[in-house]
Amino acid sequence: MSAAAKTSPAEAAPVPPGAVVLVKSGFYEGLEVCVDRDWLVIGRGRSADLILAEPTISRAHAAVGYDAEGFFVQDLGSTNGTMVNGAKVQRTGLKNGDQIQMGKLALGVTLPA
Repeated sequence: MSAAAKTSPAEAAPVPPGAVVLVKSGFYEGLEVCVDRDWLVIGRGRSADLILAEPTISRAHAAVGYDAEGFFVQDLGSTNGTMVNGAKVQRTGLKNGDQIQMGKLALGVTLPA
């Protein structure tokens, strides 16, 4: 993924505190990760920001990000795709309570008001 594919730091708004991704199923169930940056890569590879050793996700599967329009999830060309609330997505805005599915991994999203 090239840096040009995401919002450049000059354009990025400060990330509001309180956004959390919660692993809802599998080996990592209960793991909570704060989204404290504008680009958080989730995958099983060493270069991911959130490394989850789940064989059904790609090395750099998807990213949760923040830009001028709010929080979003973007698939990074994964093999099995990324779904939000049951619909396959390439990139979509996130709302509080959304469910993200990556392979067998189910994630819940909590966003600040």
